[in-house]
Amino acid sequence: MAIKTYGPMAVDWENRIDFDRLRRERLERAKALLAKSEMGALLCFDMNNVRYITATHIGSWAQDKNSRFTLLPQNDEPILWDFGSAARHHQLHCPWLGERSRPGIPLLRGAMSPEMGRAENVARKIKIELEMRGLHKEPLGVDVIEPPILFALQKEGITVVDGQQLMSDARVIKTQDEISLLNHSAMMVDAAYDELYRAMKPGMSENQAVGLASKVLYDMGSEYVEAVNAISGERCNPHPHVFSDRMLRPGDPVYYDILHSYMGYRTCYYRCFTIGYASHAMIDAYKRCREYLDAAISLVRPGRTTAEIASVWPKAQEFGFPDEEAAFALQFGHGIGLAIWEKPVISRMVSLEHSHEIKPGMVFALETFWPSTDGWSAARIEEEIVVTETGHEVITRFPADQLMVAGAHYHTVNGPLPTTREHESPPSPRVVEMVEASAKKEGVGATD
Repeated sequence: MAIKTYGPMAVDWENRIDFDRLRRERLERAKALLAKSEMGALLCFDMNNVRYITATHIGSWAQDKNSRFTLLPQNDEPILWDFGSAARHHQLHCPWLGERSRPGIPLLRGAMSPEMGRAENVARKIKIELEMRGLHKEPLGVDVIEPPILFALQKEGITVVDGQQLMSDARVIKTQDEISLLNHSAMMVDAAYDELYRAMKPGMSENQAVGLASKVLYDMGSEYVEAVNAISGERCNPHPHVFSDRMLRPGDPVYYDILHSYMGYRTCYYRCFTIGYASHAMIDAYKRCREYLDAAISLVRPGRTTAEIASVWPKAQEFGFPDEEAAFALQFGHGIGLAIWEKPVISRMVSLEHSHEIKPGMVFALETFWPSTDGWSAARIEEEIVVTETGHEVITRFPADQLMVAGAHYHTVNGPLPTTREHESPPSPRVVEMVEASAKKEGVGATD
């Protein structure tokens, strides 16, 4: 294996993840793309972009608040405006920022009403910094923004343009340390799946499985379990993308998607199981799902394209959907890093006509889905892949080559109950004879 797995500690006797290098190289990438652009500066509210540029974090509670923002001017260092006392904390503990960490409160997603003037306050802060550098007449790139702040910036005479693509492009190729963190994050989910596999049995509910996986991850150092999509039984088809309180039953299919963050770096990692035993229809669905996934993985290497990968996947109409938009994300690939969904996106909906080259340093997840012929069960599998100089490496290691059966501990007088069987066994020859004999004796008609 080319990609090493380290322990969570720093040590003096081995080079491991170098966080100083991580901070430096991420910022250098953003600066380099900004220098090539038409923009005079880049303003980011997306917390993942703020972290990428400033290497600061104040907890997952702030992930969707739009309450922090950073300005990266051309040929200069980033300025961060953060939530209250967090700004002071950064001044004390983030020497790479120092006094460029400042308090700044925007709208709290509309909780601050217009007459409070927070949008105008943010716009003035930005304009002052741009004027000091002679950049106020240059376009300002913005990633995501609340409309009142956009309008306030425009009122200040600032031209606002799309900065989201610049940051997406900066993040598409991962650094050495980003890849190590993504690998570590996946390793933690390996362990969560091992615990789930050992625990699953009839009567266990989907939400209990979510709780178990979340505990394992937080105990191992996860900073944010974004979701554990636990889907079982007849809920597997169509995929609802949300867990419930449904309890597992013998013969159930069940698949999970575990999304969490370690040092900011995410996982998107599906695995599929059955409880006690699996039907022939479910085994066939899993095999088909795995074949589509393996075909896609086999194409991952530098110089290939997202169109080539998407082309091996079935059309939406082949598995029960009217078009690719209706089936979106069931046969899917997406970059993964500080966010769950990054570039490149791989889908028949967009990739065949808008293809992108696969390059070393990309890290993405490939996920496939296939419904079974019974009309209600389905298989779902996903792997995370690092593109190397010569090919690829899969970093999601919990076994998935074949369908895994959990809770397979049933025994009969004839020995262990087979793990491949139907929910309703066909009648034995003796039962068929009994039915035919009784029908003949009582004169109630022929049997099928």
